[in-house]
Amino acid sequence: MEQVSFLATRRKRKSVARLTKNSKIFKAIIHAIKEKKGDNIVSLDLRKIPEAVADFFIICEASSTTQVKAIADFVEEHVKKTVQETPYHSEGHQAAHWVLIDYVNVVVHVMQPETRKFYKLEEMWNDAEGEEY
Repeated sequence: MEQVSFLATRRKRKSVARLTKNSKIFKAIIHAIKEKKGDNIVSLDLRKIPEAVADFFIICEASSTTQVKAIADFVEEHVKKTVQETPYHSEGHQAAHWVLIDYVNVVVHVMQPETRKFYKLEEMWNDAEGEEY
């Protein structure tokens, strides 16, 4: 338990500088998803939500586990190459129904359509401003 609370404390955003949609990392993520043919790409602007864990969520769909992996891998590769950032944390690569890539201020969700419909992240964060790409 102690380790979990330590990680939760470390996870909190410490920087005063907030991301914008013009940030290099934001643009790199959107570009990488489009490059690998991700569908229904949406960003949720969480900056005005006090309890939010990030500035943005970027959510997209992939039609198969192979495509989920390809998009997630390319996001990590492209962001590292163009912005020199590696994820703070990522998970879900094994099953590939939903891969989460956490860059602290922006969290990427690559999901299969059924998984996205089930978890309804856009509904859960419906007070966030959304934009489609």
